[in-house]
Amino acid sequence: MYYENRKEKRGRGFLVFLAMLVIIGLLVAMNLRLEGMQNLSNNDYSTQKISKTEETEDIPKEKQDYSFIKDATKAVVGISKIKQTSKTVLNADTSTNSGSGVIVTDNGYILTNHHVAGNKYSSCYVTLEDGKVYEGDVVWADDNIDLAIVKIAIAKYPYLSLGNSDEIQLGEDVYAIGNPIGFEFQRTVTKGIISGLDRTLKIEENNGFVYMEDLIQTDSTINEGNSGGALINSDGLLLGINTIKITEAQGMGFAVPINIVKPIIDKLSQTGKFEEAYLGIYGFDREVIPYLSSGIDLSSGIYVDSISLDGPVYNSGIMVGDVITKIDGIEINKMSELKKYIYSKNPGDTVKLSVKRALKEFEIDIKLKYNL
Repeated sequence: MYYENRKEKRGRGFLVFLAMLVIIGLLVAMNLRLEGMQNLSNNDYSTQKISKTEETEDIPKEKQDYSFIKDATKAVVGISKIKQTSKTVLNADTSTNSGSGVIVTDNGYILTNHHVAGNKYSSCYVTLEDGKVYEGDVVWADDNIDLAIVKIAIAKYPYLSLGNSDEIQLGEDVYAIGNPIGFEFQRTVTKGIISGLDRTLKIEENNGFVYMEDLIQTDSTINEGNSGGALINSDGLLLGINTIKITEAQGMGFAVPINIVKPIIDKLSQTGKFEEAYLGIYGFDREVIPYLSSGIDLSSGIYVDSISLDGPVYNSGIMVGDVITKIDGIEINKMSELKKYIYSKNPGDTVKLSVKRALKEFEIDIKLKYNL
């Protein structure tokens, strides 16, 4: 009996001892956990939420500013050889030439096509953006490059600033502005790119052929009535004057580069007159030669195709078939370059032409005449 009671006591003591060990272990573990949390709270960590998609702020896209186009349209005018009283295509007199023009100075000089405005000293009618109609005088015209300048009696009027057509890049965005079909659709804007440079077109005219050289090609839509209108870049600067389209193809329009007439516009704007100097030759660059003859070898310069009987080159020693390589020491490879240089001169000025004939090269001085 005694033995059994002692055994029970020893069993109870052992259980109490185990319970105390468990309690002590739990207390130690809790203490260690509290110390760890305390140490963690003392560290300065930067924290952030982790997610599969990073949160971003919606930033609205900046709307492109096309105000330059609206400003440019104010300088685009309608031009007709007969005063038009109707603004609808249904009632307009379509038997007369009508087209577009661009005001290029604040005192009323307008650049357009020769086939729109007509010959020098003729007159035409100009319709401004506000609907006012002015009689205009054609103060200069050149049918070879299909350009003309008209003067109307206005002052301090919105005009288009001139760009640099020598710096045009292929693929550059451009905008054509004009009056397609009639004044009912005046100042229509079409967008495109520069599709080609220095293009040459062979055009049948007056039972013969003429060659338009150094043209800008664009896929901006150009329709009848757009002739004489503006081709501008994304800075709103005038690069060319729309002149012609190929009707058999889509998206093939052409413009005359603006740089060729800059000397004329500058003189008219500054002095109110332009006395055109006259060389008296008609020539082609290497882009036209393939149309003329496969036997002509022209890698550079201007091929002299004809000489005017009343011009200063006649009887100077220069002959048809010669190649003009330089003028006043400046190399020329385009007829537009030669024209631009002559436009910068005055009647009575002397220029030095470098000429190549077969294996012979020589220089000759030419005194420019006044072109009536």
